[in-house]
Amino acid sequence: MVNQTYTVDVLVVGGGTGGTAAAIQAARRGAKTILVSEFPWLGGMLTSAGVSVPDGNELETFQTGLWGAFLQELRQRQPGGLDNSWVSFFSYDPQIGAEIFADWVQELPNLHWISGQVPIDVFCQGDSITGVRFADFAVTAKIILDGTELGDLLALAEIPYRWGWELQSEWGEPSAPVDFNSFTQKYPVQAPTYVVIMQDFGDAIAPEIPAAPNYNPSQFTDAWDGYGAETFLNYGRLPGNRFMINWPICGNDYGQGVGRLIESDVSRGEFIQESRWHSQNFAHFIQNQLGRSYGLAEKVFPHAPTAFALHPYYRESRRLLGLTTVREQDILPIAEGRVAPIFNDAFALGVCEAIAVGNYANDHHYPGVQFPLQPKSIRWGGRWTGTPFTIPYSSLIPATTDGFLVCEKNISVSHIANGATRLQPVVMGIGQAAGMAAAMCVELDCQPRHLPVRSLQTALLEDNRSKTAIIPLFNLPPNRSDWLHWQLYYLNNPQAYPVSGYCPCPSENEYPDSAFDKALIRESNCFKGIFSRLEQQEYRFVVTAPAAYQGQNWQLVTLRSHIDEQLRAYPHEQLVTLWGRHNHFGNWLLVEHLKEG
Repeated sequence: MVNQTYTVDVLVVGGGTGGTAAAIQAARRGAKTILVSEFPWLGGMLTSAGVSVPDGNELETFQTGLWGAFLQELRQRQPGGLDNSWVSFFSYDPQIGAEIFADWVQELPNLHWISGQVPIDVFCQGDSITGVRFADFAVTAKIILDGTELGDLLALAEIPYRWGWELQSEWGEPSAPVDFNSFTQKYPVQAPTYVVIMQDFGDAIAPEIPAAPNYNPSQFTDAWDGYGAETFLNYGRLPGNRFMINWPICGNDYGQGVGRLIESDVSRGEFIQESRWHSQNFAHFIQNQLGRSYGLAEKVFPHAPTAFALHPYYRESRRLLGLTTVREQDILPIAEGRVAPIFNDAFALGVCEAIAVGNYANDHHYPGVQFPLQPKSIRWGGRWTGTPFTIPYSSLIPATTDGFLVCEKNISVSHIANGATRLQPVVMGIGQAAGMAAAMCVELDCQPRHLPVRSLQTALLEDNRSKTAIIPLFNLPPNRSDWLHWQLYYLNNPQAYPVSGYCPCPSENEYPDSAFDKALIRESNCFKGIFSRLEQQEYRFVVTAPAAYQGQNWQLVTLRSHIDEQLRAYPHEQLVTLWGRHNHFGNWLLVEHLKEG
């Protein structure tokens, strides 16, 4: 029984990474907004799903928009900093992430957040979606956004969507299969992971982790072979001697009957229960193998048992059938280049529709299966990263339905390309753009398909709270005075976008006077030592001072373009003074500043 009906400008259903970003951005733009979430924490993958060691968009030039603002808040709030793991440069307590999102929502009087609710039905008028019904209330809105983890509104509204694989004949994607087979049938989408947080109890004996039903230790036998137990644990190390267990090699990825996620509420519940048991069994195995000093973490998530995330980490959902589909070709590097195209055959001819940026390597998860993909990894800053790519606005818009946008992993994307577009920073950027678009559609009284994309792009670039890059350039950090100029230049002249990903005018003389630079240096430590170049984009550093680190051999890495240029030019086996942050668990020094001698 519906007891109350709310009427607003914008309704966002789902409080995940994209939905949270969309609601915040729509409300900041001035739209009267309601955000309805299933869980008591906002942020999805970044918080309630427990993946508080995010991948992608790590380079300084890609730390923009709400993603960049989130990182800045984490740096201020996380005791001891974010250098805790070796798989990411950002490792934090998920509760702190949830507090950031809750604070951002709380400061907006025109944003009403309702938690603990899931959509039950949708209201339609012709080809438009006009409202959503929940258990005890309904909401009507001018623009409705699907920010659910599995694209549930797409199913409820009968908006056409994809689920599963596309063959190579569909779009000519080089990594797509030629024919459907037993593998594509077994794993129609990538395997989710039910994250569990473990804790090192030191000299104390941790409570025993019981085995869940169907425990089979042979599933986990080779989990950390080739890495070693300590390296395995430090993969997703969190502050406070905790460990995020989200391990793909004989670990807790779970894909048995993954199609049940969209068959019925009952079958979805069965799959979720099994995936949680699987993670419990992996934690049980880890404790048995590595000792009783390791147990389930205490007081992490707001339910019992507190070590398990609020829901699985879903890598793939239903995917919209949109005006444009992001394909594998759209995320792979241009010939002889280090960036993906910013427009191509799938987009409007000669028009760059970019509204969000990503750079993660294409990464697919199928338990026990190595699935080869076209490479998009590159060496940069002394480490591996990925080819930057863009998300077009029209991939958020249904082919035939009005009043509706998507803002999560449910964009119009191929199964293959989803392996790169699904990452947390990309989805946050998609959400920010979708929220901005929804608010602007209300302002202009137009449908999303009729919103001028250039108006949306300009609004994102010029946002007074969290301006966001939409053209990926390695050497254009957001603190540069010419940042907006070059972003607009390549929007106006997409054919001039450099295959190197570098602006022609770096204006390096700005860096010494940058307050942003000085703040980073102040937060860093000073080290002296011998610089060595093992090969292109691989640097080592033997510490000579301070004495506490003397003789240690570290990898040198950076997220900053001008430091990357200095490292590439620095003489081999020379004395150097560096300012940076040492990550013991990755055995690297993240360099923020350097000088000779």
